[in-house]
Amino acid sequence: MSTSISFTALQWIPDIGVGDDLAALLAAALPSPVTTGDLLVVAQKIVSKAEGCSIDLHTVTPSPRALELARITGKDARLVEVILSESSQVLRAQPGVLIVRHRCGYVMANAGIDRSNVRSPAGEERVLLLPRDADASATRLSENLRRRLGVVLGIIISDSFGRPWRNGVVNVALGAAGLPALIDRRGERDLYGRAMEVTQVAVADALAAAAGLAMGEAAEGLPAVLVRGFFWTAPPCSAQALIRPLAEDMFQ
Repeated sequence: MSTSISFTALQWIPDIGVGDDLAALLAAALPSPVTTGDLLVVAQKIVSKAEGCSIDLHTVTPSPRALELARITGKDARLVEVILSESSQVLRAQPGVLIVRHRCGYVMANAGIDRSNVRSPAGEERVLLLPRDADASATRLSENLRRRLGVVLGIIISDSFGRPWRNGVVNVALGAAGLPALIDRRGERDLYGRAMEVTQVAVADALAAAAGLAMGEAAEGLPAVLVRGFFWTAPPCSAQALIRPLAEDMFQ
């Protein structure tokens, strides 16, 4: 395992718009040289912005179900309708809180839909959705950076999540490419020779959480972090490996 890992927020990344070449902008902000084994943690917001994953609430007509949940939660019924469209299941609804299972499997508040740091043109009220397929977005970004830089960078697309029974948010991995998002250490021996039976390391989540400290959560404007010094031997796997199967979900 690595004994020293550095996290460096990239500077001078502009406000991202629909269709922007995210790989080109990140490549321009990266220090030179970058090497195979370096990783980039990229905020979900700039990926969603570049991919056009937003909707104007003025175009949304709430369904009866959205109106019902809006009464329970106190949320804008149009926003609730968009949340429902991005969700496979509503898990909790109470004043101020709407917890859902996102269509990609994440359990989260409001299906990850957000208004913060989202620019709306005059006459619109835009909210930002998660990427349609964050693992696919991470793979495309890694491939586009390889073509520009000549090296393969691991990519993590991150977003901030709340956690059951704990206050505060931390960044987790929505998508990953070029690294093992989850490392299974079951069967290995601990310091005293006992076989580990349950230990699976959420590598991409741990790196995303640490990178989140360099990104910030408000107006810092630092949506990408270069990670150096993390080494692995396990085969790459996507962030879908981090989602517990429904049959094993003890908290639903």
